Amino acid sequence: MARLHAFSDDALADHDAVGLAGLLAAGQLSVPEVVEAAIARTEQVAGPLGALAVECFDRARAEARAPRGGFFSGVPTVVKDNVDVAGLPTQQGSDAFEPRPVKADGDFARMYLATGLVPIGKSQLSEYGFSASAEHPRLGPVRSPWSTHHTAGASSAGAGALVAAGAVPIAHGNDGGGSVRIPAAVNGLVGLKPTRGRLAQDRLLRQMPVRIVSDGVLTRSVRDTAAFLREAERVYRDLALAPVGDVTRPVRARRTVAVLTDGIGVSATPEVEKLTLETAALLESLGHRVERIEQPMPTSFRDDFLVYWASLATLTVTTGRAVHGRSWDRSRLDNLTRGLDRHCRRNLSRLPGATRRLRRSSAFSEELHARYDVLLTPTLARATPEIGWLDPTQDYETIMGRLLEWVAWTPVQNASGAPAVSLPLATTAAGLPQGMMLGAGHGREAILLELAYELEQARPWPLLRDA
Repeated sequence: MARLHAFSDDALADHDAVGLAGLLAAGQLSVPEVVEAAIARTEQVAGPLGALAVECFDRARAEARAPRGGFFSGVPTVVKDNVDVAGLPTQQGSDAFEPRPVKADGDFARMYLATGLVPIGKSQLSEYGFSASAEHPRLGPVRSPWSTHHTAGASSAGAGALVAAGAVPIAHGNDGGGSVRIPAAVNGLVGLKPTRGRLAQDRLLRQMPVRIVSDGVLTRSVRDTAAFLREAERVYRDLALAPVGDVTRPVRARRTVAVLTDGIGVSATPEVEKLTLETAALLESLGHRVERIEQPMPTSFRDDFLVYWASLATLTVTTGRAVHGRSWDRSRLDNLTRGLDRHCRRNLSRLPGATRRLRRSSAFSEELHARYDVLLTPTLARATPEIGWLDPTQDYETIMGRLLEWVAWTPVQNASGAPAVSLPLATTAAGLPQGMMLGAGHGREAILLELAYELEQARPWPLLRDA
């Protein structure tokens, strides 16, 4: 495997975001030297990994001289290139239009940057976030720094690659079918999809019939993810949800854990099933009550989610000219986006029923979590594929068949709105990270974070530089 990282003995060293924030607050490091180190690291790895969509290095240097306040004041980051950041274009991972710099931060970016984070650029994603692998036909793929022959996952591909490679300690991602958890699983990171409504969200996502997308972060430590949620709540609060609060350690409470290795229409490979059961055994050894269960979701879920997912492609295609102007050219969309659009148009009569059933997914989730505190599954059904397996220039049926073979669990929490976190608790025989996913009931991120702290202590995961 060809590994690639930028960890060194500069100002960033191997600090996580919380550690870096503490050193900055104590005056042991300066914001300009930290930002400069992040820029240098990004310049070293972003090209070979295909991870950066837009750079704003000069802006970051200027902001470093007078950083905004907040717990993360001065900590460098990247923002996924499907949310608006003032002064930067939003390309959506697509060649279908010519982007222009936007005038104002979107609602999420406004909240995200209010925590003090300093953006040095925007990260690459699969086209409109539709694929679990970002393999741009013109720009090339986003590669895993653990093995540049393998995909970095998606759609928050560049975010996962840059955090794992040490360019920045924390990065924005969003998750509409696993797009934070998948790159976390592939790149050996922590990736939490929050409860629906937990964080501020851009208007278009708030208006979806089923709000499947949640924003979040990719990090190398549990405490970074916990601290981000704490700080985000100080900027924005959904009063319908109990606060996550300041979760800083495991708790003594033992949990009931359901273990599931059967996806919807596909099961984990023998290797992934074995790794999942090893994680279950670790939980049992820590005193938690573990029980293996069968798939509780109806068999219709996969087809329902697919037709709803496809409807987002149809919305993209039909509104492209109105949103992006004359530069819009649907012929430059990739085969996956066009295939999803066709799938929706051929199944329009099924869309209302599918939407209703997806809305009822929250009831299945609550019923499950009335009996079990936590659900353990593998994040993905098979080991990380090589670049090309999900190449979007292939025919739609091939791409979609392979996506459904790999992404077998993550969409459930997008439909239900419940939180879930992928943790880098396993390693394949080939030496690649294999994420394990913990899900909890609506609004119960604190349970996931407490358990994640305990697992991180019991089975520490390596940085790429130490692997």
